[in-house]
Amino acid sequence: MKIVIGNDHAAYEMKFVIKKYLEDKGYEVINVGCDTADRVDYPDYAEKVGKAVISGEADLGIAICGTGVGMSIAANKIKGIRAVVCSEPYSAKLSRMHNNANVLCFGARVVGEELAKMIVDEWLAAEFLGERHAERVNKITALENK
Repeated sequence: MKIVIGNDHAAYEMKFVIKKYLEDKGYEVINVGCDTADRVDYPDYAEKVGKAVISGEADLGIAICGTGVGMSIAANKIKGIRAVVCSEPYSAKLSRMHNNANVLCFGARVVGEELAKMIVDEWLAAEFLGERHAERVNKITALENK
């Protein structure tokens, strides 16, 4: 599985931790984030993550900023992206199971490294349940297409 990961300046250290963690688990990771603390704009990186997922270059995306909120808002502007910001594992798991989220966002200033790993693990391990949840995701897609 290929995972694209992007970040802004507030999360460059967390990005390296999560990237290595994923690679150690056998995932192929595509880094589209910034690699320094030099100020950048998170929407630029949310767009890179979203476009990599939509194009099929990556199967799923992870976007990290200070809180995860900005990345989530920006990524959700890309047609076909269902980005979720999570600060704990349960919501991450259910976002895949119920909402078929394809981009996970979290905040480097909100969660620590070990909690971030747990969030990522639950999100990646979960599978979309389909059925009644698919009907709801289809309604989200219909809203997006209006």
